[in-house]
Amino acid sequence: MTNQTSSLDVLIKKLMEERDALQLQMHLASMDARDEYERISSKVDELTSQYHPMKDAVEESANNVFAALGLVADELWVGFERVRKSLTEK
Repeated sequence: MTNQTSSLDVLIKKLMEERDALQLQMHLASMDARDEYERISSKVDELTSQYHPMKDAVEESANNVFAALGLVADELWVGFERVRKSLTEK
């Protein structure tokens, strides 16, 4: 397993954990926060479904693809931070 693969494995696992933690708080959230959560949550599923098959198929030659997935994961992380902030502002 490459360093990039390992890093993305950890990042995706953290995104899924963050999604699960926020899901527990969503019953108290505003409609905007719920909409944002749903949008981001579906993207986490999409990222995961694209990542796992690709990881198995192209360990060595996927530098650009891994970089792109990393950018998407970073964007999702920022989105989760926005949701968490909106939950704590109440």
